[in-house]
Amino acid sequence: MISFLGLGHMGAPMARRLVEAGHKVTVWNRTPRTVEGAVTAASPAEAVAEAELVITMLSDPAAVKRVLADAAPGLRPGAVIVEMSTIGPEAVAELRDRLPSQVGLVDAPVLGSVQPARDGTLTVLAGGLPGDLERCREILGVFGQVREIGGPGSGAAMKLAVMSAMVPAQVLLAETVAYGEASGVDVGTLLDVLGGTFLGALVERVRPAIENGPPETRHGLALAVKDLVLASHETQTLAAAARDRLLDATAAGLGGADVTAVFGHAATARPSRVRKLNPASVPATNGYYSHATRAGGLLFVSGQVALDPGGKVVGEGDMTRQSEYVMDLLERILADQGCTFDDVTHIRTHLTDMSLLAEYGAVRQRHITGEPPASTTVEVSRLFRPGLMIEVEVIAALPATR
Repeated sequence: MISFLGLGHMGAPMARRLVEAGHKVTVWNRTPRTVEGAVTAASPAEAVAEAELVITMLSDPAAVKRVLADAAPGLRPGAVIVEMSTIGPEAVAELRDRLPSQVGLVDAPVLGSVQPARDGTLTVLAGGLPGDLERCREILGVFGQVREIGGPGSGAAMKLAVMSAMVPAQVLLAETVAYGEASGVDVGTLLDVLGGTFLGALVERVRPAIENGPPETRHGLALAVKDLVLASHETQTLAAAARDRLLDATAAGLGGADVTAVFGHAATARPSRVRKLNPASVPATNGYYSHATRAGGLLFVSGQVALDPGGKVVGEGDMTRQSEYVMDLLERILADQGCTFDDVTHIRTHLTDMSLLAEYGAVRQRHITGEPPASTTVEVSRLFRPGLMIEVEVIAALPATR
């Protein structure tokens, strides 16, 4: 039996292909969804309870770690987890450290978007121990061509290396088209000329988006940003510039659009040195502030509190529960920009009852396991919503400045 965790744009058609191939599949998604022919589980632990193979297709490293932590009580000894999200080799290594030794792990991110996921024509970049790869090779073939890259983490590293070329190439083409328009060049003629060069395949792929506007989301712009953030390295100056261009587009509200929306954005936008960020992985703000601001080499994260997506207080009267919820939100926002708690330079905490500091401290130590950052903790008479007991904000160094 196969457990499939994550039914987004890519996960749903991939799970459907497994069902159509005759496999017994149990699915789970944070927002309840179903796949015809598959069993729907109420929790990750329930979804993996009988699974020999567990596949994850989620948004970012924080989501993968959180979901697999929830699934851990149900994992069978001897099961193999196939991590198909794009999370990078560091996150894969961290997962390996967290998982029981008797559970196998293969990192197998994919190249391709929604239609190849439906058609089974993705390219699967698989890394892992030979025995673990052997156990999932046939299943991975359901999704498309399998390229076995090497040992653990190699598939994740290969995916980021490839995206470091593919995404900036699209951004470069968007800026080229914007330059052509500003210079009075006919865009159709420009595309024809570029189509006759080694860029021809890319030009034809994006031509419909240039001429007719971005299509339905196949590769989300915010996910492309995430990929480039994870791949950040001091040698990648061009990729870093593309990342910053896409961050501007995300700040302009295009994060949920297809990555080809950058063509329209490049023609009108002026890059900003300050970017406001509102990741989809956390509940939306009330519109009066942003969850985080990126400026220079620093990430400033707004104070996070224990409110669910509906604005209801989580864990009223329970400092431990509220602290866990707040630290989880911070972890997701940091992950959206390629950071972890190890990158935090300062953490500021507001408590309504300092006598409960030890409860918060115990939670904080579970999340911040390395050398602690600079810290300020103050007691306040109240927070902005009755029932809230804690608010935490952080400042972190961005990956390119490590």
